[in-house]
Amino acid sequence: MIRRVTVFCGSRSGALPAYLDTARELGAAIAGRGLGLVYGGARVGTMGALADAALAAGGEVIGVMPQGLIDREVAHPGLTAFHAVTSMHQRKALMADLSDAFIALPGGYGTLDELFEILTWGQLELHAKPIALLDAAGFFERLLGCLDHAVAEGFLASAHRGLLLHETDAAAVLDRIQAWRPLPAASKWEPGALER
Repeated sequence: MIRRVTVFCGSRSGALPAYLDTARELGAAIAGRGLGLVYGGARVGTMGALADAALAAGGEVIGVMPQGLIDREVAHPGLTAFHAVTSMHQRKALMADLSDAFIALPGGYGTLDELFEILTWGQLELHAKPIALLDAAGFFERLLGCLDHAVAEGFLASAHRGLLLHETDAAAVLDRIQAWRPLPAASKWEPGALER
């Protein structure tokens, strides 16, 4: 059962209006379904747009930010709850503990780091929670192509490629994570796993 969703996104707004629009749509949709939002805690960029939209729709919004970034990223002052942690590692671990699903919006290194770490944890069966991309303006097309190439070249099992859901609409991505069920275990080192 999904109660809270962690969203990975950026402290920048991006070059296209679609990035902020998609963040706002997702924040409102999460709150509209009675779900809590967990995110990086900033009031700027797509993070701020996401949080403001969820708050405006009456949602629970929990921010998690390392102390060293609080001044630099401008922590959001109006959240339901805010956790100051000491490191990025603690940030990611707490965000994972607080939520039941993960969605990544377009972003930079930090967003991609969070996405790939949570995917790796899923691959290693450290959690069994849905992970999805919410695409805007085709931002993730090349990334998805790279993952498909990793499967074709024998570096990623197709079962593990299937851990990452992909949608272009906020309602659709929430439908997918709420309907998601864990796949049968496919150990990274199990013979034949690369052929699945």
